[in-house]
Amino acid sequence: MIYQLVVRYRNFFVMILHFILILLAYLGAFYVRFDLKVPVHYLLLMLKTMPALIGIKIVIFYYFGLFHMSIRFVSIFDLWRIIKANIVATVCFIIVMVFAPGSLPFPRSIFILDWVLCMSFVGGIRFISRLFRERSPFSIRPSGRKTLIVGAGEAGLMILKEYRNNPNANVDIVGFIDDDRIKKNLMIHGVKVLGSREHISEIVKKYHIEEIIIAIPSASGEVIRDIISYCQIPDVKIKIVPTLHKILSGDLEIKPREVRPEDLLGREVVHIDEKEIREYLKNKRILVTGAGGSIGSEICRQVVKYNPESIILYDHNENDVYFLEVEFKNKHPHVQLKIIVGDIKDVGLLKHVFSKYKPQVIFHAAAHKHVPLMEEVPSAAVKNNIIGSRNLIYAANHYNVERFVLISTDKAVNPTSIMGATKRIAEMILQAKSKRSKTKYMAVRFGNVIGSTGSAVPLFKRQIEEGGPVTVTHPEVKRYFMSVGEAVKLVLQAGALGKGGEIFVLDMGEQIKIVDLAKNLITLCGFVPDKDISIKFIGLRPGEKLFEELLLHHEKDKATRHDRIYIAQANDFDSNSLLQKVKKLEALANHMEDYKLIEAIQEITPLRSLNGA
Repeated sequence: MIYQLVVRYRNFFVMILHFILILLAYLGAFYVRFDLKVPVHYLLLMLKTMPALIGIKIVIFYYFGLFHMSIRFVSIFDLWRIIKANIVATVCFIIVMVFAPGSLPFPRSIFILDWVLCMSFVGGIRFISRLFRERSPFSIRPSGRKTLIVGAGEAGLMILKEYRNNPNANVDIVGFIDDDRIKKNLMIHGVKVLGSREHISEIVKKYHIEEIIIAIPSASGEVIRDIISYCQIPDVKIKIVPTLHKILSGDLEIKPREVRPEDLLGREVVHIDEKEIREYLKNKRILVTGAGGSIGSEICRQVVKYNPESIILYDHNENDVYFLEVEFKNKHPHVQLKIIVGDIKDVGLLKHVFSKYKPQVIFHAAAHKHVPLMEEVPSAAVKNNIIGSRNLIYAANHYNVERFVLISTDKAVNPTSIMGATKRIAEMILQAKSKRSKTKYMAVRFGNVIGSTGSAVPLFKRQIEEGGPVTVTHPEVKRYFMSVGEAVKLVLQAGALGKGGEIFVLDMGEQIKIVDLAKNLITLCGFVPDKDISIKFIGLRPGEKLFEELLLHHEKDKATRHDRIYIAQANDFDSNSLLQKVKKLEALANHMEDYKLIEAIQEITPLRSLNGA
C-alpha cells in the first residue's frame, strides 16, 4: 500500500525531498560562513530571503527536469544537468537580491557556499543511492565464477556494470584484457587491466579464471578468431557480446552469450535498401524452392517482413517444410502459406503449381550441393541442378513470372567438380532464357553458409562431441563463408537490382582456413586443439579445390550501386547450341551413363584439373 502510494505520488515526494535539501544547503551556508555562530540579524536575513531562494530553485529545478530524474540511476549527464540547474538558480537569486527594492547587505560568500552545498546535497543523494545499488568495488570481493573481460571499452564496462547490478549473476570480474598499452595496469571502475590478448593464458592460470567474455562488438572476424586462438585453455568457457549492428538494430541486448560459428566471421552490418526490396515483394506471390533448407527457409523468414500476398513453400523434404510451416503459423499466422511437397524435376507438378498459384517472384534455392557425393552420382547432379533448374526457368517464362533469382555458388567458377559445373550450366541456361523473355532472370553467387546443414561446422561439432578426430581435407584449404542472414539479405537486394541476365557476386570478405575454423570450434567447445581433440588431414576429396574463386577467368566484375554486390560479366555463348547440349545431358542422365555424362558436361564448361586449383 505504502509502495503504491509512493509510486503514484513519486514526483511530489521528490519535490519535497529537494525542498528539504535546498533548505539544509541554505541554512548550512550561513552556519559555515559564521563558524556555526550566526548573528541574530543574519538569521533574520536568512529567514526573510529563504522563500525567494526556495521558490527560484524549485522553478529552475523543475525546468531542468531534476524532479523527473531517477534517484537510483544517475550518470555523468545527470550530474552535468544538476550543475547547470544550480548555476542558473544561483544567478537568478543573486539578481533578485541585488535588484530587489529595499535590499539588505548580504554576504557574497553565502552565494558560493549555498551553490556548493546545494549541488553536493542534490547530486550526492543520487550517487550515494547508486553506490549502494551497485555494491561498491571497495566492498568485500564477491564470490562467483572468476571471469575475465576482453575489451576495456564501453561494451566491457557495460558488462561489468550489468554483473555488479545483478545480485544473482554469481560472477566475480577479476580483470580486463585490452591491447591498448595506455590502459595497461589502469584501474577502471575498480577493476584492473591485466594485460593484452597475448597474456590471456598466463592470466587465466594465475587468477584461476573460469570464464572469458569477449566484449568487442565492433571487432572484425580476424580479431575474434585471433583472440579465441589465445583462449585455447581447458575448462574455460568463452562468451561473446553480439556484434554492434545487432545491438543497434535492437535485435540483441549487450549481454554475453555463447560464441556461435557466425561470430568468427565478424562481418559488418549488411545495409540494404528496404524500400527497393519492398517494391518488388509487397503484395506479391512468392515461390521458394528448397524452402526447407538453410537458404530457402531464411529467404522465407526475411521475405515475410515485406508483406507478400502469399509464400509458396516448395520442397521434396516433407519434414523440413513441415517444421517451417509450424514456425510460420506460430510467428506469422497472418501470412498465407502454400505447401508443395514435390520435386522440381516433376514437370506436371510444376505446371499445376504455376497455373494454380501464379507466382510472381521465384527464389530458386533447391539444389544438390554436396561436392564429393555428386562426384559419385553425377546423373543426380545433372537431373536436379540442370534439368530441374531448366524446368523452373522455362515455367517462369511461360507463366509470366516477374522475377527469377537463382541461388548459385562460388563453385560454379572455373569448376573442378560436377556440382560446380552443373551450377554453372544452370547459370548459362538462365542467361540464355533472359535474352528472349520478359521475366527478369538473375543468379547470385556466394560461398559456404556457416552453420548450414551441409557445411563443415555441423560435421566438426559432431566429431568434437564424439571425442575426435576432427577431419580436415588439407592444411591450406580455404573457403569463403557467410552467415545465412547476411547472404539472404544480399540475395533479396540483388533481386531488386537485376534487369535481366546478370550473375551477381556477393562480397564475402576474406577466405578462412578450414583448419583455423576447426581449431576455433574445438576451443569454443572447451577443449585444446591437438591435445584434447586431434585434427586429422584426410586429403582433398574428389572435385574439391584448395581455394574458391568468385569470377571465371574471362569474366570481369562490374560494381553495382550496392557496395557488397558485383556483377560478373561473362562472355557470350551460343544459346541454341547450349540447349541442344542440355537435351543430350538429360538423355545421358536418364540412362545413368556417367562416363559419357562427364564428357558431355566438359563440352559445355570444362572441368579444371585439381592440380591447377
